[in-house]
Amino acid sequence: MITAALARLHRNAGRHVRVFKYGPDYLDPMVLERASGNPVYQLHPWMTGMAECRWRLAEAVRDADLVLVEGSMGLFDGDPSSADLAAATGLPVVPVIEAAGMGQTFGAVALGLDLYRDNVHLSGVIANRTGSVGHGRMLAEALPERMPLLGAVQRNEALHIPDRHLGLVQAGEVADLDLQLDAAAEVLREAGLEALPATVELVADPLPLPPRLLEGVRIAIARDSAFAFIYRANVELLAAMGAELVEFSPLADQALPECDALWLPGGYPELHARQFADNLPMLLAMRAHHAEGKPILAECGGLMACMEALVDGDGHAHRMLGLLPGRAVMAGKLTGLGLQSLATPHGELRGHTFHHSRLETELEPVARTVRNRTGTAGEAVYRQGSLTASYYHAYFPSAPAAAAALFRGTFFEETDHA
Repeated sequence: MITAALARLHRNAGRHVRVFKYGPDYLDPMVLERASGNPVYQLHPWMTGMAECRWRLAEAVRDADLVLVEGSMGLFDGDPSSADLAAATGLPVVPVIEAAGMGQTFGAVALGLDLYRDNVHLSGVIANRTGSVGHGRMLAEALPERMPLLGAVQRNEALHIPDRHLGLVQAGEVADLDLQLDAAAEVLREAGLEALPATVELVADPLPLPPRLLEGVRIAIARDSAFAFIYRANVELLAAMGAELVEFSPLADQALPECDALWLPGGYPELHARQFADNLPMLLAMRAHHAEGKPILAECGGLMACMEALVDGDGHAHRMLGLLPGRAVMAGKLTGLGLQSLATPHGELRGHTFHHSRLETELEPVARTVRNRTGTAGEAVYRQGSLTASYYHAYFPSAPAAAAALFRGTFFEETDHA
């Protein structure tokens, strides 16, 4: 929310603000887009590739007055970490440090972050959840002379946003979000965070245009409160490869749009399982699509929707599409997390997994992803007729030909003769 409020603060001041999110994340970008009024893309040296990171940043600074990159977890957490991106691109680093109940130790924490690596140094610090103006002054005095306290943000309800088991509540579900963002921006203004940082030059070579492998293919994309985990870059790549895209709601619509392929992305089907199960015309339409041998990609929540049943967090079973045998069961805890890749005949498709359910199925997977951190087997990939399904979320631009093959029904073929 500090990043979102900072974006809204400068947007309200009449500036053009671009925000990026480090690493795989669907929910934070929803809030950041509302805050900045501009599209938000992922940056990650491994998942998106460093060339794309550099290109997206260079494109943003063409017309932006301010570019913000929200990190992931702590500055040095992960491999690669947010610090790795900063070191590779020359982005200034500003940690947001929890300061509640902290005095001079705040300076020690900031100094430790500054000295931890030779190629990453802090250009300033933001203190979060301070108790008073005097508390902020104490924190500023504790910092090394070369390290400015850019702002001391006092505790305020405007900076709180609700969350659930997979992260933040979706932006569209937060009542009066724009009013809250404006209030949060005012909190940051009072903390002295309205000044622009020093100018940084960001340049990059243009990325090659993707091959037009989806000419004449019409893809229906499920998109509503149950199916919403979609990378903006994935959709734009499909369009750039020639696909015609149409969105629909499996919860509200009675018919499937005319299409050649279907994409059921991740989301929260467990929160809307009864409504999904009760929409029989839509279930029948998607079953007919599968019976006709047309490609379907089902990711995470989409995979859960393709099972015979879904058992929600209260233990209630709901009828699903029945395209895969077995059921998905909410586990009440994290059951899959981390960066993973999938080797295909069309290139290595990179992405991640993050879920709180488990599958109970006798169906044997046709492939498995590989965990980036350990090199061990990761998520199962299932194939049933024209359906490809997994808990794995793919970042399509990491292997455009593989993404195209998913929607042409040639994903497991050695060559694509289409």
